[in-house]
Amino acid sequence: MIASYISENSVVISASLLIISYIFIALEKIPKVTIALLGAGITLLLGLVSQHKMIGDIINPHYFVNFIDFNVIFLLVSMMIIVNISTRSGMFNWIANELLKMTKGKPIAIFAVLAIFTAVTSAFLDNVTTVILIMPITFFVAKKLDINPVPFLLVEVFASNIGGTATLIGDPPNIIIGSAAGLSFMDFVKVLTPVIAIILFAVIIFLTFIFRKNLKTSKEKMQEVVNIDNSKTITDKGLMIRSIVVLGLVILGFVTHDITHIETCVAAMVGASILLLFEKPTEILKDVEWNTIFFFIGLFIIIGGVEASGGIKLMAEWILKVTQGSQAATSMLILWASGIISGIIDNIPYTATMSPMLVEIQKTMGADYTIPLWWCLSLGACLGGNMTMIGAAANVIVSENSAKEGHPIKFMQFMKYGVIVVGISLAISTIYIYFMFLRIAS
Repeated sequence: MIASYISENSVVISASLLIISYIFIALEKIPKVTIALLGAGITLLLGLVSQHKMIGDIINPHYFVNFIDFNVIFLLVSMMIIVNISTRSGMFNWIANELLKMTKGKPIAIFAVLAIFTAVTSAFLDNVTTVILIMPITFFVAKKLDINPVPFLLVEVFASNIGGTATLIGDPPNIIIGSAAGLSFMDFVKVLTPVIAIILFAVIIFLTFIFRKNLKTSKEKMQEVVNIDNSKTITDKGLMIRSIVVLGLVILGFVTHDITHIETCVAAMVGASILLLFEKPTEILKDVEWNTIFFFIGLFIIIGGVEASGGIKLMAEWILKVTQGSQAATSMLILWASGIISGIIDNIPYTATMSPMLVEIQKTMGADYTIPLWWCLSLGACLGGNMTMIGAAANVIVSENSAKEGHPIKFMQFMKYGVIVVGISLAISTIYIYFMFLRIAS
């Protein structure tokens, strides 16, 4: 009786479970990993996805493990290990200090350099790691220059979300999109890096103008930055050399995917394993963000329930109906909706929900129709995180640390700049997507 009712109403039940999970994730009253795992458990208990791998002699397509994207899971874990080990050598801090010395202590130059360094680093490391690396340097420099660190922190956090959009490994939504769409590391570099460079430049110019009165100090203070002692920043030269070699080889593996056909997760796993040979695995693995990993696993299972019920297919059909099948209208709807929604809720569950929907659209409309949609989802989901303080994990980390240092960033203060930054980012993305894909299609 109950099983029959659940089967007949599986679309409504699975969609309701996903929406309720979204609401609790957005409220942040309960850890999001707990919500995701609880939602996954309920999905399994209700039979929305199957607990059994086989149906007789046939593989069960609704087996819950099938909905967990292990390409995403293993790539995330491996990159976390590589970044964690590499950071211990102090090499990223050394690079940042050398760049600061090159600015000759000029606040506007430091402002731009820190933003560019953050963006470039975020393209290869996760955004949270990047801002954690750059914040101590920022507070140190701001103290030396005797100026407010908030403008620097804001441009850094905006740059981290912008830079992370440029590559497959820069932001978790891109890892999800790359796996679902079959897009390689070089696909992201070729398509997204040019527009991200333009967006970054525009945002730096805008914020430099807005904060120009705050970016002033004396010549004596500027000289103190020039005299930064960087001789003891590298704490382990052997580790630094190993990390550079392994990072270089892993990125080479990403770049040559189209030739070697080695998956990005495999290249990252091999690199992480090599670095672990020289470390104590228990020490390294305890610093992996397991909360994030299990959040992904739980989320994939919840969304799997919606997919198995046919709910994702209904969503895809609805979007095509609203846009009347127009590629341009569908692209713009996904770009701007993704940007706005990702500013309000976590962009990871949003992207994880949208990706299977685009796969359904691709089945109906073909691969050529869907190509710009994937890029619109990536740009919207990643760039939209700059809108509010809760739009991305890096935003929260920066605001919390700024408050600890006696420079609180209020929610509305962040949003005042964030809305304009996202507006600039999405406007440039709209023009780029049109000329890159839609004009040719039309």
